[in-house]
Amino acid sequence: MTGTKTYSTSNPEEVDKKEQYNRKWNKDKILLRTFALITCIKALLIPCYYSTDFEVHRNWLAITYSLPIREWYINAKSQWTLDYPPLFAWFEYVLSQVAHLFDEKMLKVDNLNYASPITIYFQRTTVMVSDLMFVYGIRELGEVFYKSYNSYCVFIFLSLCNIGLLIVDHIHFQYNGFLLGFLLLSIANVSRIWNQASILQGAACFAILLNLKHIYLYVAPAFIVWLLKSYCMRNGWFIKRIFILAAIVITILTLTFGPFIYQLPQIMSRLFPFKRGLVHAYWAANGWALYVTADKVLSVIWRYLGWMETIKSAVMTGGLVQEEIFLVLPSPKPIITFMLTFVGMLPALYILLCRKSAVTPTNFVRCLVLCALTSFIFGWHVHEKAILTAIIPLCVLATVDNNDARIYIILSSAGHTSLLPLLYPDNLTPLNILLLLLHILSINLILQYLFKKSLLYLHEFLYVSLLPLVAAYESILHKFFFGDNLPFLPLALISIYCAIGIIYSWLFYYYYFIYEHENNRKRRTKKE
Repeated sequence: MTGTKTYSTSNPEEVDKKEQYNRKWNKDKILLRTFALITCIKALLIPCYYSTDFEVHRNWLAITYSLPIREWYINAKSQWTLDYPPLFAWFEYVLSQVAHLFDEKMLKVDNLNYASPITIYFQRTTVMVSDLMFVYGIRELGEVFYKSYNSYCVFIFLSLCNIGLLIVDHIHFQYNGFLLGFLLLSIANVSRIWNQASILQGAACFAILLNLKHIYLYVAPAFIVWLLKSYCMRNGWFIKRIFILAAIVITILTLTFGPFIYQLPQIMSRLFPFKRGLVHAYWAANGWALYVTADKVLSVIWRYLGWMETIKSAVMTGGLVQEEIFLVLPSPKPIITFMLTFVGMLPALYILLCRKSAVTPTNFVRCLVLCALTSFIFGWHVHEKAILTAIIPLCVLATVDNNDARIYIILSSAGHTSLLPLLYPDNLTPLNILLLLLHILSINLILQYLFKKSLLYLHEFLYVSLLPLVAAYESILHKFFFGDNLPFLPLALISIYCAIGIIYSWLFYYYYFIYEHENNRKRRTKKE
């Protein structure tokens, strides 16, 4: 019959499956093409400047290849001792088994600061290849959160083309993309609340992540509360499900730390080096940057008023990793930072646990971002790179809700600006400014197009617009005005200015997270 769709040779269910397969393949093609394009850009950066982290990881390759297991966490011939959890040590061991095929000299423990061209190309390539884990995490998270093709494409752009990862991993040198891939994969799996097996896989994936890098303890409270609420407290069987989760975590911990049982004290002292001081050599853009600044300003005022006889000329501005002594304000101890972090997380965790309307994957990710931001703002000896733990998960929500997008623009712009001083050589200054401008312009235009409206308020727009100027002052203008004088001032300025944006994002996101549920509750009450 004319105009009637018939299935003369195919089963309708088979046709639907084929259409679903084609849709998935089209999404995968976009993901892989974007990854291939960004990998080409990363390859161009191979000869670029790299930080001491390059030697750190080369040394770890040598330690895991040349020494017996019992010496991995004991060896201290280099100052760059192995200070990641054992599972990352095994990751380095696997890489070392390939490295010896290219240049065995890089695997000698005594060969400090060795950086032959082959070594550089090999280590850079391992970071690019390990980013496939990040791609997989993006793919799985996209399957959970997106039905809109356009939103999914924007998510791919925000995550894969993230300038923070480009700076930290492919210039400065680290493996954050690999690790964040595990984080995204664990989020995707535990968000499939209709699939118990997937939830358990996500819990195992997150346990593996913690054994790769312990910094992700920052977001562990969000995972614990989410698993309790979405898995353990559903349909009875609470004790049984708690036991299953505990068995998974304990099994992974045993397998990871078992071979290093006699090195546990040494491992713990390296994983949690509290003697390194409150702030890093270059201040992370967090609450303690503002606290240190307040102490510095008050000490000058105290001296001017005659309330203080002497003043240290460069308190906490020497660029050194050390324990600090504050001159006016109380000197925080690790326990204080822990308490502030825990208290700062409590409202978000309470909402996720106790409000029925909050038990959605979207709110789980929001709670996770808030936990990451709280830890970044109040944590002890936080590295500036830790801001990526909040920025990357927020990418998935920036294409779903306009308020999430608004916070993403402010947070990512401030967070990425705070990373630019990591690339301190003068010949990288044009690249720094270009990357920042491209990031700010592209995310504003793309997200405005997606939501069909401007997302930032005037004061937020002005704040973000000034970030390139602050970056330009740090890398260009300060030397023009002051020469070699006040060398730490531009670093302090960029930390302080970026900290304002990051703390603002945290406060607004908390406000939105709390009152959105309250407004939803009121709307439901009116309907009833």
